[in-house]
Amino acid sequence: MDFSLTEDQQSIRDAVLSHCSQFSDEYWLERDHEGVFPHDFHKSMADSGWLGVAMPETVGGGGLGITEAAIMMQAVAESGGGMTAASSIHGPVFSMQPVALFGTEEQRQRMIPPVLSGDDRICFAVTEPDAGLDTTKLRTRAERRDGGYLVNGEKIWISVAQVANKMMLLARTTPLEQVKRKTEGLSLFFTELDRSTIDVRLIHKMGRHAVDSNLLFISDLWIPEEDRIGTEGEGFKIILHGLNPERILLGAEAIGLGRVAIKRAARYARERIVFDRPIGMNQGIQHPLAKCWAQLEAANLMVMKAATLFDRGLDCGVEANAGKYLAAEAGFEACHTAMLTLGGMGYAQEYHVERYLREVLIPRTAPVSPHMILNFLAEKVLGLPKSY
Repeated sequence: MDFSLTEDQQSIRDAVLSHCSQFSDEYWLERDHEGVFPHDFHKSMADSGWLGVAMPETVGGGGLGITEAAIMMQAVAESGGGMTAASSIHGPVFSMQPVALFGTEEQRQRMIPPVLSGDDRICFAVTEPDAGLDTTKLRTRAERRDGGYLVNGEKIWISVAQVANKMMLLARTTPLEQVKRKTEGLSLFFTELDRSTIDVRLIHKMGRHAVDSNLLFISDLWIPEEDRIGTEGEGFKIILHGLNPERILLGAEAIGLGRVAIKRAARYARERIVFDRPIGMNQGIQHPLAKCWAQLEAANLMVMKAATLFDRGLDCGVEANAGKYLAAEAGFEACHTAMLTLGGMGYAQEYHVERYLREVLIPRTAPVSPHMILNFLAEKVLGLPKSY
């Protein structure tokens, strides 16, 4: 049992923090104001090879694991870029796992390298307006035709669709009433985001303005059969292999965001003089910040445990969900405490902590709510009856 990073892992963390230091707090504040995708940051990470950290070397990746990807994404958020920086590259790091694991060699060579190089930008189109977390109730229909599928339906909360040219799409190929198990009959596709048949509508939201979220209205989208990943009807099983890594990465990002918030608050507390003494001398300031640090570091252990289990090919569903829950709660508390530490200036955009607080609500809410995670843990760990 070893709780420290290896020399190579520490090198990854240091290199990513150094790379991200090129993009200042003001850069991220400006992207937030403008609501413009951070194209230059995305390109710099792609050019440096970071997008493929967890992809096989045979397709141009780094051949490392989700543990190293989590270390990288944590450093990206911790650099001050927060969820904006992380979300701009989050998809390529985990979303291509289904292709790497279940795609044919032709698909892996055709689909993955352009994503890692930054030439292709992808969105992950699963969630629907009426289904929410009940993925088996998806209504988007992919009807088989000669040589492929004709797709119609709606998707919601699809990130990066404003700038993406590719999408990972989950759709029902067999109607729900015709399958024995509700998890059957869903198929996974990696295909073109054809804007002539897909209406992409921006959702205006509370934070992370530079990385868009969208509604997709799909009308007679043609997907050739060679763009289906794995066996028809097995998409739900395939996509599960991407869900645990997603939770792990989001947990790591929440911790990174919490860390930078606490670091900024502690610096302010050392420098801010009131009644002829730094406010950091007051235990009313010290204790909340110290508590947040402890909670973040404890959550980090669970996130890294989940990543390690995944990389060893072991079941990590409980740990991945628990890690995401603990990290998101600790990250939220850290960002909120940082804002309170700065007092009125914490509400000012120029001090950045209000942006951290807005952005940390993303991993706290998505892709699965804290309440659903607690339902899952109660059932899987405690053996309590399923509540949903």
